[in-house]
Amino acid sequence: MSIIPFQALTCPLDGLPLHCNGSAWTCASGHSFDIASQGYTHLLPVQNKRSRDPGDSKEMIAARRRFLTAGFYQPIAAAVSRAVLADLPAGATGSCLDAGCGEGYYLRQLAATVPDKQTLALLGLDISKWAVLSAAKQDKQVNWVVGSNAKLPVLSGTLDRVLCMFGFPVYPEFARVLKPGGRLLQVDAGPDHLRELREIIYPSLKPERTAEMPTPEGFSRLPTETLRFSIELTNAGQIADLLTMTPHLYRASAEGRDKAAALTALSLSVEARLTGFERGRD
Repeated sequence: MSIIPFQALTCPLDGLPLHCNGSAWTCASGHSFDIASQGYTHLLPVQNKRSRDPGDSKEMIAARRRFLTAGFYQPIAAAVSRAVLADLPAGATGSCLDAGCGEGYYLRQLAATVPDKQTLALLGLDISKWAVLSAAKQDKQVNWVVGSNAKLPVLSGTLDRVLCMFGFPVYPEFARVLKPGGRLLQVDAGPDHLRELREIIYPSLKPERTAEMPTPEGFSRLPTETLRFSIELTNAGQIADLLTMTPHLYRASAEGRDKAAALTALSLSVEARLTGFERGRD
């Protein structure tokens, strides 16, 4: 196994290629972006922020790290890793971006499964500085950057794989940075995902959308894999972490949150859809 940091970055101000010079990334225009002591780079200009501290909070990231490290979503990580490695060009260095990487769990799981003869260049990007900071502290093999899916600081046509894990896909950008024949692997919640928790915190559940996700322009659809399994949360801390790491914490009413806080154990259904899209070969 050989994991290396993905290097084909661009300046978020003018789109020129970035070059790593010691402790900073610089472009030909003279823009410079320091590499933090923890090993990540901030490539989100202040003018592109919608708030002072965008993305998941420090508390959300800490909760997600505890929950994922406990292995509750390991079957999802295993399926994604298999999909990333499937059909990668033999003998060449593959490349993968996790667009919305959070605290880096899925890239760390991927790195652990790369075969001995395969080299993979990895990039983790998230709009939350707390997410990227946590990821960088846990793994030094990956290039970690603070950035936005709306304007990826990545050279066009340089990636073999892009991951979008329960995130916010920006298909034109994903198509731009993928090589012809490269693949987008998108994971979304299925209709029964965390149903038991949702039934507790909401007065009623909204009808699920049953229509198939449309195929984005510039892509062809690959088969969808549906992952279904059960997890057992055995204490209030695990339940609190799950709620904190999801949007349900903010969508639920105060009464719903109180009901969840009173729980000491919970059996949950997990349902995730792993959909693949292949970029056109032009």
